[in-house]
Amino acid sequence: MMPQHTHAQTRICPDCSGFATVAIATGIRLSDGTRHTIPVVCLACHGAGVTARRLATARTA
Repeated sequence: MMPQHTHAQTRICPDCSGFATVAIATGIRLSDGTRHTIPVVCLACHGAGVTARRLATARTA
């Protein structure tokens, strides 16, 4: 029988679900036709996408 490997539990941030940085469109178009965007980072994980293990497991749904 093959041994079953257990992978390390991920510590994905519960606030942003791992999507730590997003670009928000402001609605303004630039002269080249593209939209002006601003980057926003998750305040809980500071843009890392992961948190300390105690914080990731402390949340209850």
